[in-house]
Amino acid sequence: VQLQASGGGLVEAGGSLRLSCAASGGTFSRSAMAWFRQAPGKERVFVASISASGGSTFYADSVKGRFTISRDNAMHTVYLQMNSLKPEDTAVYLCAAAPVPHTVAAESHYVYWGQGTQVTVSS
Repeated sequence: VQLQASGGGLVEAGGSLRLSCAASGGTFSRSAMAWFRQAPGKERVFVASISASGGSTFYADSVKGRFTISRDNAMHTVYLQMNSLKPEDTAVYLCAAAPVPHTVAAESHYVYWGQGTQVTVSS
């Protein structure tokens, strides 16, 4: 599975962005998908996950209520709608795919990774 993330950019605090991750090859519709992020000098951390069917989602506490993960299996794309952005959301955002049907937060389950897209939130 090849993953290509896009949609990052510079936005003011309180603003919104929508990230997209297009998948090619593999079995997208049978894979859980997730977004992770990595800020400068920090470890990569989990943001959100969605089940293969799209029926279940799971979020990190830091983004719950502000971010929404969704997917379009017909388009082989997963999205991350980010609202009420804060400067601490600044990071490179990466999408990942896991060969399991359910949501999963543990990074070790994710086998395929995209290249990341930069999100910068100014105060």
